[in-house]
Amino acid sequence: MVRLVTRAARSGLRRYPGALSGALRDRAAPARPASNDLRALPDQPFAASWLGHAGVLFRQGGQTVLVDPVLSDRIGVRVGHRVLGPKRLTPAPVSPDGLPPIDLLLITHAHFDHLDRPTLAALASSRTSVVTARGTRRLIPRGFRRVIEVDWDQSTDLERLTLRALRPNHWGARFALDRARGFNSYLVQSSDRSVLAAGDTALTGAFRGVGPVDLALLGIGAYDPWEHKHATPEQAWTMFRGARGRYLMPIHHSTFELSDERIDEPIERLLRAAGEDSRRLVLPAPGSVWTPEQEMPPVR
Repeated sequence: MVRLVTRAARSGLRRYPGALSGALRDRAAPARPASNDLRALPDQPFAASWLGHAGVLFRQGGQTVLVDPVLSDRIGVRVGHRVLGPKRLTPAPVSPDGLPPIDLLLITHAHFDHLDRPTLAALASSRTSVVTARGTRRLIPRGFRRVIEVDWDQSTDLERLTLRALRPNHWGARFALDRARGFNSYLVQSSDRSVLAAGDTALTGAFRGVGPVDLALLGIGAYDPWEHKHATPEQAWTMFRGARGRYLMPIHHSTFELSDERIDEPIERLLRAAGEDSRRLVLPAPGSVWTPEQEMPPVR
């Protein structure tokens, strides 16, 4: 434990003074998105788009679902006109105006890189239902159709989708003293498809046996020195196999500098872990649309 705390302290001292200095020079401003337009994504029966970091837009069961969107340039605590925290390494691939109408918004937990209030405020709509973790309802901006808190092993039906909350190996605090907040993974099921939105997790057996899963969204970054709370790429591949997944879209990498591994290391390690099964990896450019092959690979 002492060694872990020491490594974590060194990691923070390496990164956060620079992030704080940059934040103090910047005023809070909207993200500078690229010109992608995803409003046609609902034309596909089953499709997905990675929005950078943990944000994923997907279409399933006639519903458009958005997970943990962060379209801001910088994440962290807002102080006056400034946001104190890490800045995006690349611009957001889309603006809120470039997204289709959202039927369901999923928030896995309250960390700033998953629950970004400025992004949510820009997306608020009387059409959109929000499902979020225990103790996080008050963090969701006003303007949504409804906000539903779910805890581990609870299920809820929304239109043509059934959601089940699973318990990842993580934690839910937004600040130092609110560790009672929940933290979820979600299994999203329709009549013909299943999506696992894992959010953040270290290695866990929580996904074993939930499959077959057509698309798994699993984090592969921020493991050095945080492997006790964020899976390595090899561990993500192990969990994907345990969930009997067909396709894996890796998330939580290459967007914010949150840890000590090289920015391109997670994808390199994941490709090695997948080996001859690398065709199961979904590695689109941020903001591009992925659709599965006509004949999906069998689960193993």
